[in-house]
Amino acid sequence: MGLVNAARWAPYLLFGLVLPMNSSLSRLSEGTARTVVGCLCTARFVAGLGHACTPRGAGLIGWMRVVTMSRERALGLLSRCCAGGVGTRARVRSDVCGLDLLIAPYAIADKVRDQLVRGEGWPRRWMTAWRFGGDEVVWPVRDLASVPLLGSEPVRRFTWRPRQRHRPGLQFMVSTGRHHGFESLEEQRLLLALDFLQVAEVLPQPFRLEFQHAEGRAAHTPDFLAIWPDGGRWLFDVRPRRLIGQDDALKFAAAWEAAVACGWRYAVVTGWRSSVFEGLDALSAQRRPMDDLLEVRESLLYAVAERPLHFGELVASTNWPVVARAHALHLLWHRRLAVDLGEPLGDGSLIWAGREG
Repeated sequence: MGLVNAARWAPYLLFGLVLPMNSSLSRLSEGTARTVVGCLCTARFVAGLGHACTPRGAGLIGWMRVVTMSRERALGLLSRCCAGGVGTRARVRSDVCGLDLLIAPYAIADKVRDQLVRGEGWPRRWMTAWRFGGDEVVWPVRDLASVPLLGSEPVRRFTWRPRQRHRPGLQFMVSTGRHHGFESLEEQRLLLALDFLQVAEVLPQPFRLEFQHAEGRAAHTPDFLAIWPDGGRWLFDVRPRRLIGQDDALKFAAAWEAAVACGWRYAVVTGWRSSVFEGLDALSAQRRPMDDLLEVRESLLYAVAERPLHFGELVASTNWPVVARAHALHLLWHRRLAVDLGEPLGDGSLIWAGREG
């Protein structure tokens, strides 16, 4: 059993020793590339290791294939070894990730939900107030699915005054083509993430929810209602975890109940997973439409068609490295290229072809 385990891991340990001595796969000599692939082939024979990077055949037959293998073929197999698992090993794949993988998790506690007065028929008793044409219109939670969302206005206006503790403003979103209001920097970050995920529409301060709890009645205005291209709805509240008090937790629980009752999703955004927002912020620098007069994008997409490359290596492979940096960020934002958002973005970040590419 120990021999089998050694055979499984030895090629990867060998690859880990070879790669630091060579700053990138493209610099491996033909003999070195063949040797490492041959070791992987042997591992497949000894341990029954089926892997995308091993050539067809095993043992002696596999080695004969390796001896006659071209350098490009060997490098391609090695690339799939260290990075074709790239999609499965990446913590946050930028080309396919959803918001669940970007935000820090927050759970509604059962003891908080138990303070809400629901009982039979509660969706008829809980009310929501919306604004249309300057007038307030009331719908019970039961009928939220029938509200004409796109014609609504924010129920609470944004205010600016001296010495206020939060910073409101307007955030432009490429996905909607217009500006959206926010009341804090934390809300601005959420709008940026929703823009990256290409939502169809975002409604700030969409409605006021009036609900019942053990000590009486209360009201709460959620921060955003996002509408996705497939018609899905996602209701959001934004509050740093350290600032969530008991009253806030109760209001968030009520918003969750209302959202679930009408088939919407709900989330409290308390923060971001490690390195995620820094990566999104860097990519957003080139999110707006760009002219590609030098046809750099095709060069970038072609370069990663066969194997992933490090960011610095990718842009250096083009005729215009400086210009390619901007276009690479643009392609990453629009998910035609992909990177692991769970790691800091830099020249050493591994880039591969995205699902949208």
